[in-house]
Amino acid sequence: MDGSVAKGIYGHFHPDEHAFVDRAQEWIENASHHKVKRTDFLDPRQSFIVSTLINRNPDVQIRLDGGFPDAERRRAIIGPDYLDMASEDMGLRVLSVESGDSKFQTLTHGDYMGAILALGMKRDKVGDIHVSPEGCHFVVAEEAADYLHLHLSQVHRVHVVTEILPIDKLIASPVRLEEMTLSVASLRLDGVVSDVFRLSRAKVLVPIGAGKCKVNWKPEENPSVPLKEGDVVSLQGFGRFRVLEVEGTTKKGRMRIKIGKYA
Repeated sequence: MDGSVAKGIYGHFHPDEHAFVDRAQEWIENASHHKVKRTDFLDPRQSFIVSTLINRNPDVQIRLDGGFPDAERRRAIIGPDYLDMASEDMGLRVLSVESGDSKFQTLTHGDYMGAILALGMKRDKVGDIHVSPEGCHFVVAEEAADYLHLHLSQVHRVHVVTEILPIDKLIASPVRLEEMTLSVASLRLDGVVSDVFRLSRAKVLVPIGAGKCKVNWKPEENPSVPLKEGDVVSLQGFGRFRVLEVEGTTKKGRMRIKIGKYA
């Protein structure tokens, strides 16, 4: 990428995102020269970055698909403007996980994600994870499906069996949020994160400053940035939550907010 062009584009993104911006620019450049790219799974921020860059190029188009309409993590097809995107194979499969063990119903999203990563599988090859009392459906990249089917035999010490299904057999589960109401001095990032995860303000400032906190999937190192309704906040090692509602101000001048912690 030309130096001046790169500088102008980089100005819109966090420094930690520049490497991804470079990759996305390469995909787009190739697509403008008639090459089609099918990406790994992208998080919403990455999807936004790619889509934003593509909007600058009228000769390139994008299709995003994660297996169901409300998918958070999606693969992208990036190709020239004349490509019939609807006919392109997104390479999505379902890995169905079941077990006869009574402890199976206690497994969480984190348990399944941990089991996948323990196999050496890249997070980029796994889309959304749908947990239900009957089992779990992973959306996975087709090139990773056989490996996971062969090697995933245990989740958090519970023995499981797997099956590869076509993507149209996906049973999506609704997002489960543990709601909580907080009274906070302000909507500052560090204060809200501190209250949600029950950490001292000092313990929150360190990971925020180290880039381990994300707001809407974007690294946020400013502890004083104000949050707003709809923001999704994650703190590495502790989980994530959504600001559901700013309910108003108490008589003592504090703010009441409703938070949804992801299960």
